[in-house]
Amino acid sequence: MKHLRVILGDQLSDQISCLEGWDKSRDVILMCEVWDEATYVKHHKKKIAFLFSAMRHFAAELTGQGYKVRYIKLDDADNTGSLKGEVSRALSDAGLDCVVTTFPGEYRVLEDMKSWGNDLSVPVEIRSDTRFLRSPEDFEIWASGRKQLRMEYFYREMRQRYSVLMDDGAPAGGQWNYDAENRKPPKEGLNIPKPYYGEPDEITAEVIEMVSKRFADHFGDLEPFYFAVTREGALEVLRLFIEERLKNFGDYQDAMVEGEPWMYHSHISFYLNCGLLNPLECIKAAENADAERKAPLNAVEGFIRQIIGWREYIRGIYWLKMPEYAGENFFNADRKLPEFYWTAQTKMNCLRQCVTETKENAYAHHIQRLMVLGNFALLTGIDPREVNEWFLVVYADAYEWVELPNVSGMILFADGGYLASKPYAAGGGYINKMSDYCRNCSYKVSKKNGTDACPFNYLYWDFLGRNREKLAGNHRMGMMYRTYACMGEEKHRAIQADADRFFADLDDGEIV
Repeated sequence: MKHLRVILGDQLSDQISCLEGWDKSRDVILMCEVWDEATYVKHHKKKIAFLFSAMRHFAAELTGQGYKVRYIKLDDADNTGSLKGEVSRALSDAGLDCVVTTFPGEYRVLEDMKSWGNDLSVPVEIRSDTRFLRSPEDFEIWASGRKQLRMEYFYREMRQRYSVLMDDGAPAGGQWNYDAENRKPPKEGLNIPKPYYGEPDEITAEVIEMVSKRFADHFGDLEPFYFAVTREGALEVLRLFIEERLKNFGDYQDAMVEGEPWMYHSHISFYLNCGLLNPLECIKAAENADAERKAPLNAVEGFIRQIIGWREYIRGIYWLKMPEYAGENFFNADRKLPEFYWTAQTKMNCLRQCVTETKENAYAHHIQRLMVLGNFALLTGIDPREVNEWFLVVYADAYEWVELPNVSGMILFADGGYLASKPYAAGGGYINKMSDYCRNCSYKVSKKNGTDACPFNYLYWDFLGRNREKLAGNHRMGMMYRTYACMGEEKHRAIQADADRFFADLDDGEIV
């Protein structure tokens, strides 16, 4: 049989499973830029440019390796605009009689793939995505019978399964988790290395020009463009992280500094999630740094936990709970997403910094996403559908499999505690401790009430008050509810008044 082997834009690896058994004389690879995928949400301009450039570079590399590649650019005259349409056209044009592809990263794409067989009258084989370390079927087996699916237990099992940071069957250093050592606030004089900066080549320049014309109404800054768009470049990003940033990553992974969006983070999620890097090589690089004493164990373990633990766990949750998971809304939140999530026009400096850097870079690190952008959405009761779409739009590493569980489960507690054991809600004190944002803010983080008080302070207690019926029984929230009860009715009324005033201004489109 003559196979059409379909590679998606987040599967840019020559080890992808759909290429196994390739017949050089008969088979054809299809890669395509299609309007449907670029616009089902209005992705950040830099995200589109990154993926299209990486796809074009990867297609050229495959061609150089002797593969027969059919590559459809977005502005090709006959482009049908949809993945199914391009599969149909390729089958017809090349006289192929079956399709082989790899399990996709989004539920809607999987459902589309499942329709190809009937709609196109060809056999379709959807192979497991072996770039991940745990299949959805295997995760379902692990989850079966468990009352709570806590990541920590999954992570320990993965460490043992892959012999990562293990010493004669025990965790290296005697502990599984060094997270308690990874919460240092920023200090003056941090020497933060510059991030990777890739100079756009002719392929990237062509993509940038096309994106600037075709996606002018999409969010975000297109230039300067600095992402790696090849495997060689992605490996260089990983090398720079291991050599220059990893040693400080653990200590300051939760820290936020004005004007320093990249901090000591790895910035490899772009490349892991589109296939230019694979998880085990990243894990091995960090293990080697530990063995060679180039980085402390708390940093190495914290980095590895994000990949072998959290990343795999999140993907497992997504495929276990879809499609129902997309509709979860435990708090019945229904507020519209504020306009400042697009414009950065807000008096709250922490939010202004995070939105501005997101607009510029299609990136924000995990504490900015969780404890500033996400925390505000949680406290103010923004509709999970709108928050999920925003996160999917604005970040270049965002695909639904990784975005949805992080937002609905971790950030918004919209699943009622299926993923996280408590809501990650916090007042202004947390942001002040972990950043320098508050010193340049219009509000005073030291004030708890009043028009010049940090809104996070009274919004936090208002969130607890209005959701008391749903959260008071959570054992991890007991101390906070006891504190709330001790405040007394007068304090409760002041919190309520401040929150009502703030929400009125927010809903009226005032700059808050």
